[in-house]
Amino acid sequence: MAQAQQYSVYGGQAVIEGVMIRGRHVYSVAARHPTGVIKTITRPIPTWSVNRFRRIPFIRGTLVLSESLVVGMRALTWSAQVSSGETEEDEQPIPAVAMAITLATSVVLGIGLFFILPLLITHGFVDRFTDNSILSNTAEGVLRLGVFFTYLALIGLMPSIRRVFGYHAAEHMTVHTQEARLPLENANVRLFPAAHPRCGTAFLLTVMIVSIIVFAFLGTPDLPIRIASRIVLIPLIAGVSYEVIRMNAAHAGNAIVRAGTLPSLALQSMTTRPPDDGQIEVAIAAMSAAIEGDAQAESAGTGAGSPPDLVHRGCGC
Repeated sequence: MAQAQQYSVYGGQAVIEGVMIRGRHVYSVAARHPTGVIKTITRPIPTWSVNRFRRIPFIRGTLVLSESLVVGMRALTWSAQVSSGETEEDEQPIPAVAMAITLATSVVLGIGLFFILPLLITHGFVDRFTDNSILSNTAEGVLRLGVFFTYLALIGLMPSIRRVFGYHAAEHMTVHTQEARLPLENANVRLFPAAHPRCGTAFLLTVMIVSIIVFAFLGTPDLPIRIASRIVLIPLIAGVSYEVIRMNAAHAGNAIVRAGTLPSLALQSMTTRPPDDGQIEVAIAAMSAAIEGDAQAESAGTGAGSPPDLVHRGCGC
């Protein structure tokens, strides 16, 4: 049991004044209350996301993404309640209907901003000057990357998001520390960089690049078909992108792989900020709670048996 626990892979995301860490059987959230107290919760991984499909390549990516959205929303909701000063008696789980509406809205806005908008701009301007489908799809991909970078730059100007980016760095540094098998202490966490190759930001960048390749094979059919393809093929793109991240993580020591991850590591300079000691303390509390929760689940035989994820959840913004 101890050996299985030692080699578990952990990832997470930043939330409001806190950090969520996803373990093998549980996920934990730690957030700073206005009184200065660090509050933590530990919850089991949703059972619907842990099944035989979790081990099937190109399918598991969509399942992991779905779990990330649900768990991330729950973590964000709880951390918002804690950071606003609510007591334990006031804290309420997000209703299922509200969860569904919020997630659906987030997905629609994300697809509209990062997939449909670049397509419409390309169709309205680039396609007027060329009939070359490769050029058109490449231009759309470049626009998609531009929208993505612009979005990150703009939200990074918001003070509240900059706080989240500090927690994002603290989460990465704490994961580095756990992977190095060092004691979870501030001094050890400070030894590691704010960027991590399994960051959700890297996953999003991979999605943008993979989408360019996938859509290039579709040519330039009528606009309604092109719009539909940008929606229908998202699970495929997510699945391929997840496998790329898994491959990079499994061959992290390879020089070519390391070179290929440099752009995503550089991009994380936009989604991380140097954390203060208090933010690192919160990240350590979340990691410690996840490790303890996994150990208890293993000991009690109640673990969901979920394989460890190789993708962090990102900054939660």
